[in-house]
Amino acid sequence: MKCIIEAKNLIKLYQSGSEELRALDNVSLQVRENDYLAILGPSGSGKSTLMNILGCLDIPTSGEYFLDEENILESSEDKLAELRNKKIGFVFQKFNLLPRLTALQNVMLPLLYRGMDEKQAEQRATEKLDILGLKNRLSHRPNELSGGQQQRVAIARAIIGNPPLILADEPTGNLDSKSSLDVINIFAELNTQGNTIVVITHDVEVAEKMEKVVYIKDGRLSKTS
Repeated sequence: MKCIIEAKNLIKLYQSGSEELRALDNVSLQVRENDYLAILGPSGSGKSTLMNILGCLDIPTSGEYFLDEENILESSEDKLAELRNKKIGFVFQKFNLLPRLTALQNVMLPLLYRGMDEKQAEQRATEKLDILGLKNRLSHRPNELSGGQQQRVAIARAIIGNPPLILADEPTGNLDSKSSLDVINIFAELNTQGNTIVVITHDVEVAEKMEKVVYIKDGRLSKTS
């Protein structure tokens, strides 16, 4: 299987006054096509820092990172923006939907950024929302949707461009138990369809539903299963 993520010896340092904080400490990770992986760790473990680097939202202080065979540390800001748009689908704890846009418009947005015709983008977004059970919510704005429905919209937006990688940062953190299970079931189904999925979580029950688990603590990957 092709390697989607190849991170080697990642170190991330932050300066706090005269004190140096090592958020990531020599982290190496490989994620292959069609992996379904949880990165599990408590608050302050470094998992969000790792997520930001894997998602090309931040760069490490040192180490190497290749995303779908692209050398991220040699990429310009414009190239990183292009990679985020085409290679990664993001799902966040707080949904990050634009409040003034409808569900349909939120999902269309990544395709419009790519220059797709508006009618074609609307058709594809409608199809994705229909698959996720939101056919009757296309014209609803985020504040008119439940938390579970908002997360489904966010998932539709993440997969609309068929990216090789889906990164989900605490995707069940703001959901009740039923909605959380619905979201995890959606990810499982997407994985059976060939999507590579990495879920960042502090929830052991969520992590146990993934095929692989990586544990992170104090900025170090401590165990895999």
